[in-house]
Order: sequence, then structure tokens, then C-alpha cells
Amino acid sequence: MTPAQRPRVEGDREEEIFAATVRVLAEVGYDRLTMDQVAAEARASKATLYRRWDGKAALVVDAVTRAKGLPDPTVPDTGALRGDLVGLFCGPAGVTERLPMSVLGGLLTALHTDEDLSAAWRERFLAPRMAVSHEVFRRAQERGEVSPDADLEVLGTVLPSMCAFHGTVLGRHVDEEFVARVIDEVLLPAIRRPDTATSDT
Repeated sequence: MTPAQRPRVEGDREEEIFAATVRVLAEVGYDRLTMDQVAAEARASKATLYRRWDGKAALVVDAVTRAKGLPDPTVPDTGALRGDLVGLFCGPAGVTERLPMSVLGGLLTALHTDEDLSAAWRERFLAPRMAVSHEVFRRAQERGEVSPDADLEVLGTVLPSMCAFHGTVLGRHVDEEFVARVIDEVLLPAIRRPDTATSDT
């Protein structure tokens, strides 16, 4: 027998639960957050939460992903690497929204100590976005924008890593201008292929 699929909490109710989760997370931190607290804040039953999420790790990751406004795991296709990266990070679901440092700081600390949270983060947040990033760079490689021997896994971490450092460690706002600067001044120059080989003769 296969386990029954969990019914989905959708629409406005899901958004209310996400918002309540972020409020509780900002107030008490991840370690002290409980499903009971979120249920009370969202004016929902704990059973409602467990019909959608199997625990607080999955709920928190989904809530932070939505509240942070991070890109949906869909692949833009503008025909050029720069356009794809701008579309991925600066579109309607881009990285220009920010969460309180109390949320992000506590979450980053908990990622190193809570196995359930770390697993949920990798599975529900990182994996789909790394797949999108890899596809964007793979297509650019096919078009000749990226050298055939380039390390696509490393390239895919440059922009999100710099955005995370800028926003979390430096505490500065990650806006479209910053994303464009990283693309134009760091990423593209690092991978741009010369049209012809140069020589000293």
C-alpha cells in the first residue's frame, strides 16, 4: 500500500500560514518555534498544518522561500545568459525582497545544528534552484557563451553566494542594481570567451 498524499493547503490560507510562520520565526527563532505557536498565530488547527507539512522544518523552509521572494524553479529563456540571469534573479519573484536579519541570522545558525532543517533546505529550496541555475549555464554553454570545460556547478553558485553575503553578512539590501553589477562586473567577465586567441607577436 502506498501512503496517502497529503491534502494541500492552498491560496490565501497558505499565504496566511506562511506569514504567521515568519512572524513567529522572527519573534522566537527557529529552535524555539513550534507548530502549536504557528497554528495559534495563523488561527488554524495544528492538524491543518500537519495535513500540508510533516514538521516545522518543511514549513519554515517553504515560508521563508515564499517570504523572501526567491525565484520560482522555472527556467527563463531570453536567448542570452545575461538576460536569463536577470530574469531569474530580478523578475517578479526575484531577490529584491528581504526578511528581517533576526529571521535569516537565526535560520542560518540552525542550518548547521538541525539535521531536519538542513535536509529540508537542501531538498525543498536548494535542489530545484540549483537545477535551474545549471540549466541556464548549460544552455549558455551550448550557445558558446561559456567555455566547454567551465565548471557549471561553481558558476551557478557565484551570484546567489554574493547576494547572500551582501544581504546577510553585510546587512545591505539586495536590489536589482546589485544583481546587475554582480552579473556585469564579476560573472560575465569571468566566463567570457575571447573571439580570437591573442598573441604577443
